Amino acid sequence: MKKLLPILFLLPSAAFADMTSTITSSVQIEVMSAATAADRVANSYSVSGSGVTTTDGTTAGVVGGLGAATNGVNAFTTITASQSTAGENFQFTQSYLEGDAVPNSAPTTGAVSNFSDLTSTAAGAIGSGAATIDNHVISVTGGDPGSSITGQYVTTLSVD
Repeated sequence: MKKLLPILFLLPSAAFADMTSTITSSVQIEVMSAATAADRVANSYSVSGSGVTTTDGTTAGVVGGLGAATNGVNAFTTITASQSTAGENFQFTQSYLEGDAVPNSAPTTGAVSNFSDLTSTAAGAIGSGAATIDNHVISVTGGDPGSSITGQYVTTLSVD
């Protein structure tokens, strides 16, 4: 039996496997549309301080602020501050951000409107751009600005 064992290793053995092969080619052409994105900035007011007296020019002790809104922009009352006690520590901070007015019409692509944060993109065009597939050979010719052409060739081999 020991003499037959090396001979068994020399005999061919069968191997079984499932094998799958796929080849795919594709092209994708995209042309951007015109777009405008706008964000209105809000009205903002803040005041802080210590060791000061305040006035708006008429009334003492007021802190100023935002008044009634006209077309989305609030009226603003500024104040002045004076040191309460000479020689003592004091601090005073006042800030105001005027918000964007409400527009009378929708923004036009490419035009600058009254928004603080505005992004506008013109429409793309394919122009002379083209893509072809011939027997898995991909040819791509670039288009005009605002277009994107992609060719893809994928080979997959699976062995189970």
